[in-house]
Amino acid sequence: MIRTDLFNIAKSGVNASSQLLNTTSNNIANVNTDGYVREQTVFKSNTLGGVGQGTTERVISTFAQNQLRRDITSVGELETYVEKTSSLDNILASEANSIADGLSQFFASMQTAADDPTNLASREAVLGEATGLVSRMQTLSEFMEAKEDELNLQFTSEVQRANSLIKSIGDLNSAVMTAKGGSDNEPSVLLNQRDKAINELAELMSIEVRENQYGSAVVNLSSGESLVLEDGSFNLFELGNDADLTFKELQLTTDFENKDNTSLNIAEDSLGGTLGGLFRFRDEMLGPAQRDIGQMALAMADAVNTQNHLGMDLDLQLGGDIFALPTFSGLNYEGTPNDLPVAARVTPGEAAQLTDADYKVTIESVDGTNFPTSVTLTLLNSDGTPKQDAQGNNVEYTGISVGAGFNELPGGIEIEFDSVASYDAGNEFLIQPTKFAASDLALATQRPEDLAFASPLRADPDAGNLGDATVSTVHISNTVVDSSLGADASAFDGAGGIHDASSAPGGTVGAPAQIVFTSSSDFEVLDNAGNLITQVSGVTDYENLLSQAKASGSSPAWPAAFSALDDYPGYDLSLSGVPVAGDSFNISYNTNGVADNANALDLAQLQKEGMVQLSSDSANQLRTFHDAYSSLVGRIGESSATAQISLDAAEAMKVQSENWFDSTSGVSLDEEAANLVRYQQTYAAAARILTTAQELFDTILAAAR
Repeated sequence: MIRTDLFNIAKSGVNASSQLLNTTSNNIANVNTDGYVREQTVFKSNTLGGVGQGTTERVISTFAQNQLRRDITSVGELETYVEKTSSLDNILASEANSIADGLSQFFASMQTAADDPTNLASREAVLGEATGLVSRMQTLSEFMEAKEDELNLQFTSEVQRANSLIKSIGDLNSAVMTAKGGSDNEPSVLLNQRDKAINELAELMSIEVRENQYGSAVVNLSSGESLVLEDGSFNLFELGNDADLTFKELQLTTDFENKDNTSLNIAEDSLGGTLGGLFRFRDEMLGPAQRDIGQMALAMADAVNTQNHLGMDLDLQLGGDIFALPTFSGLNYEGTPNDLPVAARVTPGEAAQLTDADYKVTIESVDGTNFPTSVTLTLLNSDGTPKQDAQGNNVEYTGISVGAGFNELPGGIEIEFDSVASYDAGNEFLIQPTKFAASDLALATQRPEDLAFASPLRADPDAGNLGDATVSTVHISNTVVDSSLGADASAFDGAGGIHDASSAPGGTVGAPAQIVFTSSSDFEVLDNAGNLITQVSGVTDYENLLSQAKASGSSPAWPAAFSALDDYPGYDLSLSGVPVAGDSFNISYNTNGVADNANALDLAQLQKEGMVQLSSDSANQLRTFHDAYSSLVGRIGESSATAQISLDAAEAMKVQSENWFDSTSGVSLDEEAANLVRYQQTYAAAARILTTAQELFDTILAAAR
């Protein structure tokens, strides 16, 4: 009996010590193995003596592990975001690509040319600086387009990696449950591989992990969507898009075998990890920056074109376009047939109304021929979400009537539907006027003569005037030549003159060509044939005399045919000083006035005027070109610096989490070396018990003989 007890005790002790030595040796051997978790062997006491069954398990703190995963996710997101934002910040801050410098040089050349408007060399310098400015804008825009292409490739690569990890975790779940069976021993190697795969997935996105009673890891996105389910099945990511094929959207698709699969859009702003950092950079930085550059390009080009139209060029013709603004095609949303075209362009002279918004056009109603009659316009952010005003309401315009040709919409654009296409209510189109505008902007002319530096009109005092009044300004607001006298028509006839009675609206009097004062406070407005247009009494100031005539002229009143047009005659004049009865001022085309620099000064003045809308609220004050660019550069720079600070903090937190995790789950060589000595001693002691038991048995046998 004694031998049996001692033998069993000794045997269990030797086996236990051997198992402990194996566990310790395995820990030491794997000290440099990535993802290895320290193991320990735990024994239970045997009621009959000796050591009971031992169980080898990993030493792990779930709290430390979950914190480490959260910090891995945070660092993954911020590293990606900082890297991408820094590259954008660097190119915007580069002096060689600075749009601010290009604007300054362009308008400085305009100032120089205004000093001698007939000098062709100075005019050529203006076009040269215009080319340089366009080149800078194109460089920045094309850099951002390349970044978008690069992002889409990274999206594809990271989604493929995520799907590989999700499938691997699902497969490892099955292997763990198979290996574990009904035993208490953990399949440590499989569990370590699964944890390593989960940590790699946590680097890509924010996830929550829990282990069920069967040892299977259930993995969900932090937003709640399931990636790996309890039964071992899993869902996979895919990239989709809607109207804009270059704008990738993340979706989660089911992976059922015996029933239909479905897709679910993922909220990318809460995704986290490397993928979240990529989407965050695109939605917060790249997309808005692309559109800001395009908005500035369109605002600048349209402002210069508009002002040049109000002048007279070196060929004595009314000015034309200096820049060629791009046109746009509507992108069809899912559900809208691709053969339904929509064309769009910036409304001439209205680019200051543009924001960095995309435009969603939804057809509300169609007529009997399926041609649209009304639409809804919704302003969108670069990520496709609706823009909101100061009160938090979506910026949307409903019930906009449309017809044939181009239709002006709020926000500075015009759209045109195809007259032979068949549309339906509910058709939706995406228009992106600013996204690629800077890349597509070009010069419309290479002729320096086309720069309209002179005013097309002159106002001269009569030689016999007795008062001290002089012409202070001749203001030109409209030079549209339209013989059909449409709503946009001005009084210019396109042949070096202004309308006479036969060509003016109404056909009874011509455009204003003379102002004659009957007293210092009363004047008459006459056409170029001396016909009376209207009389004005009670004048208290001499600013914008034709506007005063339109507002209060009588006997006869200002012609209704003039008022019916948007801006007729398209010019006005102001005086300084005080006229007396008999003083007159003649208005005529500025024939041979090529030395005039009035419009050149107005062109140069555009640099200081508010031309860029930075808010979806059109009532907000417009910014200058330089202010708008500075705002963009400042925003990108500030975001880059803030993200770097956040990254430093996140990395420090990750180091703390790693230390916490390693303190419980990492292999300590000092501790394992001490265990090795201790387990060697217990092994030797257990072996000595065997020797003692053998000696006692031999003694008993000897006594029996």
